[in-house]
Amino acid sequence: MSVVTDPVATAPAPSSRSQRRLRPAYWWILGIVGFIALLSLLERVTGADDLTSAGTVGATLIATMPIMLAALGGLWAERAGVVNIGLEGMMILGTFGAGFFAFTYGPWIGVAGSIALGMVGGLVHALATVVFGVDHIISGVAINIIALGAVQYLAALTFSGVEGGGPTQSPKIGDVPTISFPALGDRLGEVEDNNWFFVSELAAIARALVTNLSVLVLISLALVVLSYVVLWRTAFGLRLRSCGESPAAAESLGVAVMRYKFIAVLISGGLAGLAGGFLAMVASSNYREGQTGGRGYIGLAAMIFGNWRPGGLLAGSGLFGYTETLGLRQGGTSVRALLLLVSLLAIAFAIWQVRRTNFTTAAVVFVIGAAIGAVYLSIDQVPGDFTRMTPYVITLLVLAFASQRLRMPAADGQVYRKGSAG
Repeated sequence: MSVVTDPVATAPAPSSRSQRRLRPAYWWILGIVGFIALLSLLERVTGADDLTSAGTVGATLIATMPIMLAALGGLWAERAGVVNIGLEGMMILGTFGAGFFAFTYGPWIGVAGSIALGMVGGLVHALATVVFGVDHIISGVAINIIALGAVQYLAALTFSGVEGGGPTQSPKIGDVPTISFPALGDRLGEVEDNNWFFVSELAAIARALVTNLSVLVLISLALVVLSYVVLWRTAFGLRLRSCGESPAAAESLGVAVMRYKFIAVLISGGLAGLAGGFLAMVASSNYREGQTGGRGYIGLAAMIFGNWRPGGLLAGSGLFGYTETLGLRQGGTSVRALLLLVSLLAIAFAIWQVRRTNFTTAAVVFVIGAAIGAVYLSIDQVPGDFTRMTPYVITLLVLAFASQRLRMPAADGQVYRKGSAG
């Protein structure tokens, strides 16, 4: 009598060394609290009083969510071994889906439409890469180009001649519901105005969470938690991740590798489409040509920064969203304060590298930190052109420093044929 082996049951138990490396949840809480305290101190030292205001936090959430959703889409695909460069194109499809369906049928149908059109892009990518074995990069780039042209054509066909619309934009669409607690928000606003160290900053963050908070923000954050639970706490997730680590071994244990890859890429497209829908329905009030602005690529960078983990990609997306928000609000003053923070963090990182005997890395990082500190001391306000570059520069710097600890799925980007397990 043959025995059917379940890859979940036969998966090797994690070693005690890997268990010691796992960081408990309270480290995230301590890190967030420490970062808020650092920003609070930075406000006192530099006089930049908009670093943690309720307006900044609210705008940061809106700027972060599309990038985070795109990064989450990339995570699902790459954990199954499929590189998804087509996130940008799927986001573009999502923006049009939100604009058309929300204008025609209402906001929630618009959300569903953005997900559906994103999944169309995911379907094309899955067929090309999983079924026909097309190079993942080539397929993703092709989807980006095709999506851009298709949406431009469809928008011109659909919205031209419609009141409030045109060939490059849809008419105004309905808003997704928001959540507000006015009485609580007013009380928190009073605490924020008192300018108490750390306490006022916490009040400002809490105020942003109870004042005109889009339901789609809550849904997006819930999707991060749900993705973690599904991918790391279920048999389905273990099998899917095994397809990205060793598909041949997974297939030898009875996993339907092609099916799991296909499902992962479809989910990836749906999440990227929702990211585009968020841009059209929350960050804006209609579809507009060029709305994504390369955020699909930034989402891919945030996923890499997050080491292919949900919590890490949320932090990477938040970093980009926060720096982008600072540049758009108080501009040069806030970004100048950020230079001081980056300088201090770089010097601290260099000292840590010295303790690890990585002297070359320590020297390079220290010089960079000292140079940024010198720039901070030599100017009163960062020029406007640089404030618009800040999110991209910060993202590149962080990726460069974090690259030593990154580990992508072992079979990511490899073309796999059914039966390769032999």
